[in-house]
Amino acid sequence: MTATLIWIVVALVAVGLYLSWTAGRLDRLHARIDATRAALDAQLVRRASVTQELATSGVLDPAASIVLYEAAHAARQAEEEQREVAESDLSQALRAVFAEPDQVEAVREAPGGESAAHELTETVRRVPMARRFHNDAVGAARRLRQHRKVRWFRLAGHAPFPMAFEMDDEPPAALVDRAA
Repeated sequence: MTATLIWIVVALVAVGLYLSWTAGRLDRLHARIDATRAALDAQLVRRASVTQELATSGVLDPAASIVLYEAAHAARQAEEEQREVAESDLSQALRAVFAEPDQVEAVREAPGGESAAHELTETVRRVPMARRFHNDAVGAARRLRQHRKVRWFRLAGHAPFPMAFEMDDEPPAALVDRAA
């Protein structure tokens, strides 16, 4: 009787430790999601800011400046529910303005244009990486949250179900090709 009771206690302690470890892992994944989302937000804001600076610098023709400024402004002012669409629109505007290598060269030849083009190139390269890191963290947390043990024992607590950030983040080919 005593040996059976000891084995039951040992099994309950082992299950408790395993569930505690799983809950800790899930908590770390949620913290990672928060960190990657903050990094993604920073890159998106930086891209919009650099785009607005370029649009107001006078190195682009007026039509391109208006298109870029309005898209960047909309991306910075978008509510959370509309953010993915606004950021995709900014990506499309960047690709439309910098579709031709001649436009990139015109920006680079203008006074201060070389540094502006370089900074824009760096920001449009970092956005897809930041989004990929965020979506990878979201995917890992989703896979863990789909396990029965997590659902049955409610190890996720009241944390919202993680959502991926889906947007068009393809950089302008002429801008990125020139820098490579």
